Amino acid sequence: MRKVERGFVEVDVLVGLSAAQSPAINPVTSLVSSARMADVEEVEVVVAHQERATLRVGDVFLKIDADQTRTDVEVEAMAMAPIPTPQVLWRKPPVLALAALPGTALGCLGEPSTASPAAWSAAGAAARMLHDAPLPPWPGRSSDEIASDLDGECEWLAANGVLPADVVTRNRQVAEAALRPWKPVFTHGDLQITHVFVDGDEITGVIDWSEAAQGDALYDLAILTLGHEEHLGDVIAGYGADVDLDVIRAWWSLRSLLAVRWLVEHGFDPSLPGCEFDVLKSRM
Repeated sequence: MRKVERGFVEVDVLVGLSAAQSPAINPVTSLVSSARMADVEEVEVVVAHQERATLRVGDVFLKIDADQTRTDVEVEAMAMAPIPTPQVLWRKPPVLALAALPGTALGCLGEPSTASPAAWSAAGAAARMLHDAPLPPWPGRSSDEIASDLDGECEWLAANGVLPADVVTRNRQVAEAALRPWKPVFTHGDLQITHVFVDGDEITGVIDWSEAAQGDALYDLAILTLGHEEHLGDVIAGYGADVDLDVIRAWWSLRSLLAVRWLVEHGFDPSLPGCEFDVLKSRM
């Protein structure tokens, strides 16, 4: 299971506000002040790295991102999506406040999912509903752009001995099947299982829409089942359409190859059981 650092932080520092700069009543600082009081919700660091941070205070999530284009995409995509998403409470750049979703995450990379087969099927049905919706107005990345990035990452992996050369070579070959023309659909872009929330067999919502764009439907399905191949059949049953399994497997390899360097450089460990290294080695 991939774990992230948790603790207490000063939100004023993260968002670049000093006491002199802050207004008398500020929604961010007022939440933090409340969290410092006894018997009141604490401030929890959900995830934090050089690019962005997410904090939780009770039932409110504060997403802090220096790149507001990502936040623009997230807000617009949630407004367009035909499936449940978090309620936007307020936005004061660089902070976006969202209401917590009911339920629990579908699962976590690196450990068995306790969600029912029906819940996994419901996730597939939600993906199909999204993919059938009108396209967002902004384009996604082309297969040529992805191929160029993939070649660069494979060179880095080989040059730094991060993975055995035969593992990198084999997965680069497998990944080639994903780099074909596709019909663009409305994709979430990062539909990992920690972003899909369920209550029993029902989907209660999907979070983290900053990567949403026009893209390949099978990419979303691959990310949803990454590291959980045993649930692919449930997801496809809920999706209700023919799926090329070779392309799904290709996206598993491609996503994992692209992710390793970013994970290492941002303090995560892709070698944990069930995570990216294991996904790549399973293709051998």
